[in-house]
Amino acid sequence: MRKVALLYNPDSGGRRKRRQSELQTALGLFRGAGIEAGLILTHSSAHAEDEARKAMLAGCDTLFACGGDGTIHNFLQVLANTHVALAILPMGTANALAHDLGLPTNVVAAVTAALHGTLRRVAVGHVRYLNLQAQRDTRYFIVAAGIGVDAQLFYKLHAADKQLLGMAAYYAEAWQLWFTHSMTRFQVEYTETGSHNPRSATLTELLGVRIRNFGGVLRELAPGASLDRNDLRLVLCRTASRLAYLSYVTRGLLRRNWKIPGIDLAHSEKVSCQYLPPVANGALHNKVYVEADGELLGTLPVEITVVPDALTLLAPSR
Repeated sequence: MRKVALLYNPDSGGRRKRRQSELQTALGLFRGAGIEAGLILTHSSAHAEDEARKAMLAGCDTLFACGGDGTIHNFLQVLANTHVALAILPMGTANALAHDLGLPTNVVAAVTAALHGTLRRVAVGHVRYLNLQAQRDTRYFIVAAGIGVDAQLFYKLHAADKQLLGMAAYYAEAWQLWFTHSMTRFQVEYTETGSHNPRSATLTELLGVRIRNFGGVLRELAPGASLDRNDLRLVLCRTASRLAYLSYVTRGLLRRNWKIPGIDLAHSEKVSCQYLPPVANGALHNKVYVEADGELLGTLPVEITVVPDALTLLAPSR
């Protein structure tokens, strides 16, 4: 590292004074190591991407996403298919990618890890979808993309609700929606890695996962997923049983290798999702939504692929 930028949205999350103090400490550590470092404040997703582009044009070789997976997702759109490195100072709620990389959640410790880290070239996911304005759009992702149940909850629980309701009320609302919303089925086509035989399935939920360790109590949501692979770990939910969903999550919580009826795992480099044909009376199905890295994107039709050798990550030495 010779020149780095720390990009941070002071309007997101809590503990603002503490975060500002931590970031100033981080700047001091970088400068003390002989690295040119600057702090850039951002105020929206679009602004963050614009500032990331400006930092690249100004000669920064490493951009630090100071936040959680949503913040990382924004900078990924700019850094994918370049040789400017993405680094992380974990300041989010979940910090799934940071957990997978083995980054400390303490900011000072994360800076120290970065100063002694190594560059790692990885593949990223790529999703094509219909955005909420009914226009075709694309995004990269690095943690996971979800279609169906989880994205439907993101749609119904607007991000602002976290701030308006408080996290306890937000999770209570999510729990209520989980038990009351209908599960809409959709059609999926994929080919397993190493096979030439296409498969199809009718699902209520699809996850395309890139990381192994989500951190916290859940850890492995999709056993077999890894940033070292050039494919997706698919979680294919054929069932509408809420008990099966909860059993699958419990399997992860307890670190058990249980087989859950109606939920399968597969590796694939490409998966396509479409609405089922209209039902007999001509009525259309409910919309099926898609999210990536916890960000609501849009609706079907969706195609998810993997772009090999697409991103440089600054990560702790393994």
